Amino acid sequence: MYVANRYSIISSCLEGDPKISYRLIFQMAKEECVTQRNKIMDTSTMRNRKNIPVFEKHQTIHNASQTTGHWAEDDTQSSNGTSAQCSGSNADTAGGETPSRVFLPLVVGFSFSTRLYKIAEPPHVCWDETHFGKMGSYYINRTFFFDVHPPLGKMLIGLAGYMTGYDGTFPFIKPGDKYEDHNYWGMRGFCAVLGSFLPIFAYLIVLELSRSHMAALITATLLIFDTGCITISQYILLDPILMFFIMAAVLSMVKFNQQAYRPFTVPWWLWLVLTGVNLAGALGVKFVGLFVILLVGLNTVSDLWRLLGELSLSLADIAKHLLARVIGLILLPLFLYVTIFGIHFVVLNRSGPGDGFFSSAFQSRLIGNNLHNASMPEYLAYGSTITIKNLRIAGGYLHSHWHLYPEGVGARQQQVTAYLHKDYNNLWLVHRQDENSSHSDVPDLVRHGDIIRLEHKETTRNLHSHLHEAPLTKKHFQVSGYGINGTGDANDLWQVEVCGGRKGDLVKVLRSKVRFLHRATGCVLYSSGKTLPKWGWEQVEVTCSPYLKETPSSQWNIEDHINPKLPNISLSVLKPHFLEILLESHIVMLRGNSGLKPKDNEMNSKPWHWPINYQGLRFSGVNDTEYRVYLLGNPVVWWMNLGSLGLYFVMVAVASVTLQRGLSLGTKRLEHSRILKSGGGLLLLGWLLHYAPFYTMGRVLYYHHYFPAMLFSSMLTGITLDILLKSTDLLLRPPYSDWLQSLGQIGLLLTVLFSFYLFHPLAYGMTGPLAHDPGSTMAGLKWMDSWEF
Repeated sequence: MYVANRYSIISSCLEGDPKISYRLIFQMAKEECVTQRNKIMDTSTMRNRKNIPVFEKHQTIHNASQTTGHWAEDDTQSSNGTSAQCSGSNADTAGGETPSRVFLPLVVGFSFSTRLYKIAEPPHVCWDETHFGKMGSYYINRTFFFDVHPPLGKMLIGLAGYMTGYDGTFPFIKPGDKYEDHNYWGMRGFCAVLGSFLPIFAYLIVLELSRSHMAALITATLLIFDTGCITISQYILLDPILMFFIMAAVLSMVKFNQQAYRPFTVPWWLWLVLTGVNLAGALGVKFVGLFVILLVGLNTVSDLWRLLGELSLSLADIAKHLLARVIGLILLPLFLYVTIFGIHFVVLNRSGPGDGFFSSAFQSRLIGNNLHNASMPEYLAYGSTITIKNLRIAGGYLHSHWHLYPEGVGARQQQVTAYLHKDYNNLWLVHRQDENSSHSDVPDLVRHGDIIRLEHKETTRNLHSHLHEAPLTKKHFQVSGYGINGTGDANDLWQVEVCGGRKGDLVKVLRSKVRFLHRATGCVLYSSGKTLPKWGWEQVEVTCSPYLKETPSSQWNIEDHINPKLPNISLSVLKPHFLEILLESHIVMLRGNSGLKPKDNEMNSKPWHWPINYQGLRFSGVNDTEYRVYLLGNPVVWWMNLGSLGLYFVMVAVASVTLQRGLSLGTKRLEHSRILKSGGGLLLLGWLLHYAPFYTMGRVLYYHHYFPAMLFSSMLTGITLDILLKSTDLLLRPPYSDWLQSLGQIGLLLTVLFSFYLFHPLAYGMTGPLAHDPGSTMAGLKWMDSWEF
């Protein structure tokens, strides 16, 4: 009854009674902890089971006290197995605060120094800096471009360059190009600073989940001294920006979970909003950010399910919790994500290399594009001169030229291709099926279902198809130019079909999606996306597909339209609105992502390669005279992570079986089991969500795709190894167990440091003989034949 009364008082305080101070709550909890300690430690099975709820109640109060700062848990345990927290000694508080004052500054100092060291070397373009440095330049110059990723990362790179004096004039043509006098260090430094926060965030996340400074320190050490994490943070890449937002989102989520005992307070709202902001940031850099959104979503569902079981909460209270999470974790991130694209479209308002990937209507809003502020007839008519653009990614403009298909490639007739750039040879004349041109003062308009003939303006040959095989897509038919001065045969006739239209519907320039059905064979005009050999000038193959399913490859739109007999309208009235632009850009990005297939002799890897550190990536240099940088994780760290995954499952299984059999674990073992299952389980889920989906992807994959998952794996390793080392009292009695624990911790940290000493040239660069040469600085360190340094 006494215990129940005291918990009643404590519960009333936690529910918001302002008349009782938190100090009284924590003092009562300490006293009760001391009173109940012997009961909790009773080795009787039944007593152990009865005391588990008492331990959990203390744990709830302990979590609350951690947030307000009145208690701090020391990693050391009393000799009888009771946690130092329950002893109520003053040494606990000092022991908890001292590691925070020492460890965190050390983590910050080492993290920033390892990432910013030699940040300007090598002074030339390395690996994907070719792409993302160039895209940063595009933002500075406000030039439109296309990329398969959302824009936030490139926007931030461009902003960093602009703020540090870079003028956006370096071309970023290929890896190895010297930067010379261009100010590139600001963009590299920005990425390195964000990468420096990763070990810091990991330290704070593990500290929140485990309440162990040593677990947090082990985690931070693994990440600080991992050569792969250093390398990927030091260059102009999206990866450090993406991982910054992922880790910030996880930290905010964990901090928000710690505020569960005081909902709707300022700190509760702060961490909820920060979680939403960082989710928007992660998704705004790469679509991989969807994985951390899923992690937070599953955590939120679990949290709401727990609240539903709180009988002290009314349905109205639960509805408030649900609404708060909808606002903070759905509506706010969605608003910020859309805002990112709004800024992207406003900044990139000039025509550039990305124009051709988007629709003609989209291009009409870009300054410098030939469609910007242009005027032309609104509807397609006979006698018009037009250009026809395919709607697939890099589908190109329908194109022809004087060159013929080579001997053995279908009929030896004039080539018809798709060309990615605007060109005079993209122009076609629209004729009726039975005459060369329209002689009426007001030409008839082309309608859905009409049969037309398309004459290439430069060569006067007709768009033609027949039953010969296409050059590359063998199940399709060849498309060619045939006849002379508009004369040809029945294989030159095509039926116009407006997608989604009905017979008699007009063909609107820019906006209508059109298909061209070949009358003789029943196939449809198609851009395969395949690049022709040199005889086809490496342009895109155009075929006639017998498969009539509507796809972007078989859909076209009329872009340029010239007809002096028709009135012109300003294309500004046909410009798409913001939501149309937003939707189109996402369709283009997703198609572009799915189209990233492995090319012949291209360096790519498989997901099972990644956790074992099977093969790295060459960032710079290939011979003994060049400055070589090789992206490869510290093998000791990565293999330790891999081993710890297996160890984690063993430890959880042993703890679960022991509890299920009713055996006594003691408070310390119960706490370790709880940390493994809750904190460790969250990190394991994060690892799986950021790793397993890659097994289902058909796109080309690279080693660097594993790094977000590696962060979760390292945090799980910190918790697992810390609990393993704290279990030394199962083997030895104090003080020998304490000595063994300390020896294990020191040995672990020194092993990571020494391995970093051995492999640090991979990250910071090396010259001279290659690894197979006895005179190399890396001699003897090529532990796997697949490593290429």
